[in-house]
Order: sequence, then C-alpha cells, then structure tokens
Amino acid sequence: MADWTFRPTTPDDLERIADLKVLVIREHLERLRPWNEQSARDYLYERFVPANSRIIEVGGRFAGCVAVRQAEDCRWIEQFYLSPDYQGHGIGSAVLTTLLEECDADGAVVRLDVLQGSPARRLYERHGFVFEHEDSLDVFMIRYPSASPTP
Repeated sequence: MADWTFRPTTPDDLERIADLKVLVIREHLERLRPWNEQSARDYLYERFVPANSRIIEVGGRFAGCVAVRQAEDCRWIEQFYLSPDYQGHGIGSAVLTTLLEECDADGAVVRLDVLQGSPARRLYERHGFVFEHEDSLDVFMIRYPSASPTP
C-alpha cells in the first residue's frame, strides 16, 4: 500500500472533487438511471462543506476525498471518491479504517450510502457496515462502534 495522508479541504478543491466524482461514479450511475453530468456535479455543489471534507493525497498528489458529516444520531461518511489510479492498493481500506477509528473513539454510529451494485459495498461490509435499507438508487448501511473489519 502506498503512503497516504489527509489534508484539509479548501473551497478551491471543489472543482477537482467534482471532476473526480464524475469520473468514478458515472459507470455505476449509468446502470441505474440516465446519466446527467451536471446533475451529478450540482448534487455535490449543494452538499459540499469544506470543514467536513478531507483531501486524500498519495506522495503529495491528489488521490481522492472523503467527508464526514455529523448528524443528530450518527456520523455520515459521504463523498468518498478515490481516483482509479489509486484503487485496489489498500488506500481506500486504510482511509476508511482511520475514519472509523476516529468514530469508534467517540462511540459514534456511522452511516453511509452506496450506489446499488457498486463494488464499494464489499469494502464497507469488510469494515463492519451492515444493510439498513435501500431504494432504487442506493443501499444505506450502518456500522456500530468497534465493529471489527474482516480480512
């Protein structure tokens, strides 16, 4: 696995994150509904909060992003996008482990949603997330504190 780090997100990162989102979700979203790039970007623009987001860097280079949003009863992992160049090298798992350790330290329940049929669901299941409910587009998952990842 490559060495990776987080850095704070700034408003200047928004377009790079939007470009990455379009790159990584298009194929999966096209299976579920007609593709509309502007709609995908607008969804991000409306929900982007730099204070909730972190940039993932590998060797000082932009590799992805992730956001953790505090809700009333849990934390939501959102906008978790990793460049295809860095997928399959354990970085996503390492990032998720770090985030979950932070949540576990606070005793926080964690939720997320993943597109129907996305291979990312397996990553989340390995880290203790379980099915909560679904709709035609997303599977909603939940993880209780200290759920251990499975190899």
